[in-house]
Amino acid sequence: MPSDPATAVYNLMKKDPSIIAAAVIRGNREIVFSTDNWDISGDVDKVISSWNSQNAQFIIISGVKYSILQCTTERLVATSIRGEGHILGAKDENYKLIVYLEPDGEPMGATMDTARALAEMSPKETVYDQVQSGYGSSGVVGQVGTSSSGSTVDPMLKGEIQSFLEWIKDQNGLAGYVNYYLQQNNSQIISELARIYYELRQIFGA
Repeated sequence: MPSDPATAVYNLMKKDPSIIAAAVIRGNREIVFSTDNWDISGDVDKVISSWNSQNAQFIIISGVKYSILQCTTERLVATSIRGEGHILGAKDENYKLIVYLEPDGEPMGATMDTARALAEMSPKETVYDQVQSGYGSSGVVGQVGTSSSGSTVDPMLKGEIQSFLEWIKDQNGLAGYVNYYLQQNNSQIISELARIYYELRQIFGA
């Protein structure tokens, strides 16, 4: 049984404490749940409109401007160049989940957690259909239920990996993040990226 929006948001914030505010929207403006510390009612129309257009360069929430790093049908990632935090969004045909991530939060992991929380609110068959068709454009998820050895694989996990691969290929995805932090000369992020790059080469023996 799907979780109600309040429970899904509670579970999300418990999993990632750097997510400190969230709102669940139905349609283009109906806020069905919001944490007490966040009121986006005055901005929701423009934010959803910008998200739907997929060509906006920024959004404004509570007077803070966030530059959009990624904007797709299912995902929104924006960050404040002044270090005032990040806005992450996930949506399907039922709900849109928008969260505020504190400045020191890790956007990539939080984006995956947000998508998972959205799936928690949706009927199981809807989530499965998204994994089968939404993520499966490259055919990688064709045998979504089993691995080559015949063991069971979590469809959501496999779908997230496929989504991650598409995010890497998207010029507004991983490349956008890397270019942004290189331009900002953010030594901490650049150091972490170098470490991850090294670890990936070790994993795959490259």
